[in-house]
Amino acid sequence: MFTGIITDIGTIERVERRGDLRVRVATAYDTATVDLGASISCSGVCLTVIDKGPGWFTVDVSGETVARTAQGQWSQGRKLNLERAMKLGDELGGHIVTGHIDGVAEVVRAEPSGDSRVIAFRVVGDLAPYIAAKGSVTVDGVSLTVNAVTDGPQGTEFTVNVIPHTQAVTTLGALAVGQAVNIEIDVLARYLSRMQSLANR
Repeated sequence: MFTGIITDIGTIERVERRGDLRVRVATAYDTATVDLGASISCSGVCLTVIDKGPGWFTVDVSGETVARTAQGQWSQGRKLNLERAMKLGDELGGHIVTGHIDGVAEVVRAEPSGDSRVIAFRVVGDLAPYIAAKGSVTVDGVSLTVNAVTDGPQGTEFTVNVIPHTQAVTTLGALAVGQAVNIEIDVLARYLSRMQSLANR
């Protein structure tokens, strides 16, 4: 379980293509405090640490994960938003994030607004009903509040406001139009949808 509050930006140092991908990530974390088997959110994807050393850790990325996450996500040199798993008693500064990606969105606009940056994303298909104005959404592992939602023939667009601090401590400040990002919908919306589908039977 995570909160969507990023605590480091890691860099993929090496990718080995086996049955799955084995990915080594450089990090500023004190890896002496990271247990083997621990979960780390890597741009929103919950992955298990299988090896580590000073300033790095390694994870395996399955074919299913590669297929469901943003194109180019698992390539050498790629920056990743990192968050270690919550501990009991930690402050829930963002919202409840599971680290299970629901889909991929595309950046369609990125414009300055004062010192902040307003970014518009487009989602298609089944994700649209779960994106609500003033609701929570996770973009590449970052907990954000949705500003506005617009449904159209080419999909649903939603906007978020990225303040200077978030731009500085995550990869969102460098997002460009056309870039794909990982999306996790609010877990509460997922459960409400399931409850409603059962109630309507």
